[in-house]
Amino acid sequence: MTHTTANGIDIEYDTFGDRNGSPLLLIMGLSSQMVAWPESFCRKLARSGHWVLRFDNRDVGLSSKIEGVGLPDLMAAMAAHLQGQPVAAPYTLSDMAADAVRLMDALKLENAHVCGLSMGGMIAQVMALEYPQRVTSLISMESSTGDPTLPSAEPQAMEAMLSPPPQDRAGYIQHAVEVFRAFSGGSDKFDETLEKELSANAYDRSFYPAGFVRQLAAILASGDRTESLASVTAPTLVIHGANDPLVPLAHGRATARAIPGAKLLVIEGLGHGIAYPTLWDEIIDAITQHTSTAASRARPV
Repeated sequence: MTHTTANGIDIEYDTFGDRNGSPLLLIMGLSSQMVAWPESFCRKLARSGHWVLRFDNRDVGLSSKIEGVGLPDLMAAMAAHLQGQPVAAPYTLSDMAADAVRLMDALKLENAHVCGLSMGGMIAQVMALEYPQRVTSLISMESSTGDPTLPSAEPQAMEAMLSPPPQDRAGYIQHAVEVFRAFSGGSDKFDETLEKELSANAYDRSFYPAGFVRQLAAILASGDRTESLASVTAPTLVIHGANDPLVPLAHGRATARAIPGAKLLVIEGLGHGIAYPTLWDEIIDAITQHTSTAASRARPV
């Protein structure tokens, strides 16, 4: 792992595979570090011909913490969002998309396939909207258009997401496992042992719950992208879990409808998260087929 300065902040990143492979940028979700993309998952993607790049978003992991701006009133922000009113936030998804693009600049990467999960999918969508020439193809996983009229998270999943984590290591790890179990929608494909490993790694690397508040405010402040997504030109694959209780399947369907020509893959047994190793081959095969097709279309004749 290493870091660089991009968009005025320090960004921690690492890579997998051959630099000559097809570039694939992975963007993780709300309050999740890049190590939430399991190394074994990344290596599988690399073996399928990708040069895989993952990084810590601002306010998590080893990237810069945006502390000078304080913490927004999250309950007020959520209420305003549901009422269709403007939400004040220290930064937006556009700022986070710019971080990713400036990281690409620092690595001299002209364009890449961009795959984001949950909030990462929202950032990837914004990249495709605001930097279309940099996005060879888009993969939006377990994500949403930001339309507040779409079905809400199931109460147990929302309660789990908003519950504050314990400060101690053992308590945090157990809490994280319980949160992602609540996100699994009861799927027997959820791997608790893997989630425990991922959560322990995250705690040991950087325990910084304040970032959750600012990142969630960024999501709420960025509004509904439904209409603007009609201008996305990047070939798009939408992947969503049939069992997702946090971002229900209707959000994935809405994303696929909003983006011209987008393909929707619904995966049975997939909840919200990535700790579903028995489903990885299906996910990686779909991503690889998508990126290969998109790259061949982008290649000049």
